[in-house]
Amino acid sequence: MALVTSTEMFRKAQAGGYAIGAFNVNNMEIIQGIIEAAKEENSALILQVSAGARKYANSVYLKKLVEAAVEDSGLDIVLHLDHGEDFDIVKKCIDDGFTSVMIDASHHPFEENVRLTREVVDYAHARGVVVEAELGRLAGVEDAISVSKEDATYTDPDQAVEFVERTGIDSLAIAIGTSHGAYKFKGEPKLDFERLEIIGNKLPNTPLVLHGASTVLPEFVALCNKYGGNIPGAQGVPEEMLRRAASMRVAKINIDTDLRLAMTAAIRQFLAENPSEFDPRKYLGPARTAIKGMVKHKIKNVLGSSGSSL
Repeated sequence: MALVTSTEMFRKAQAGGYAIGAFNVNNMEIIQGIIEAAKEENSALILQVSAGARKYANSVYLKKLVEAAVEDSGLDIVLHLDHGEDFDIVKKCIDDGFTSVMIDASHHPFEENVRLTREVVDYAHARGVVVEAELGRLAGVEDAISVSKEDATYTDPDQAVEFVERTGIDSLAIAIGTSHGAYKFKGEPKLDFERLEIIGNKLPNTPLVLHGASTVLPEFVALCNKYGGNIPGAQGVPEEMLRRAASMRVAKINIDTDLRLAMTAAIRQFLAENPSEFDPRKYLGPARTAIKGMVKHKIKNVLGSSGSSL
């Protein structure tokens, strides 16, 4: 049991036609719910920390919680930096013991994206850390990310080949129609599987990553709204689409919004049904259980990663 890189996880995932879940973490209960699900399913696992999580909880606290999860569960776990904005932030996380980092320079012109990503790769690889980068831009809002639909761009397959060759990255986040946040589609959900297939064929040895891949499970949206929430029209990526993507060389699927919805729905329900309670443990306990159930479902039925633990 240890903090590990994603290299072997991704190799096995691509060979087996499944994906590893990369779950965003913000506090102890979220981590515990995810870990309990992964342990019961004996699944490989990535826990990732975003800019919002670092601001809220401090990456040092989160790293120590993840280390406790490794010790408690006996699982090998990847600790990943999600959407590192610049070299200094990525460097700090590497120096603090993260085993995987993402440098997101996708908002820069192509040449600057290549330059900054290469700089991160050189620093990370010299210290045994793997690097994810992004080409193309996802629409949506989540934590520090805000990209309008007009500014979103799909990943160009030929440019993706050049980007991987010039940067030396270990995995590539691509844009094929997913988006950040709870409002991914207004009409019929659609992913560009033809583009995904072309990129996968051109980069057969490069694990691909889907960001913005929460399903926005309707039962949690309905539960939130039933107990005082106001989340109208939320719609995510259908689970059958994610399962198809996992069979097409997508080795890592990011999940954040579904965690938030599961936790919030459970808390809203408990507080509404128990108005005299004020002990945080009483409502955070059901929230942790809701996260565990949702993550277990994702591992078994969407990611297909049950039994994949190293």
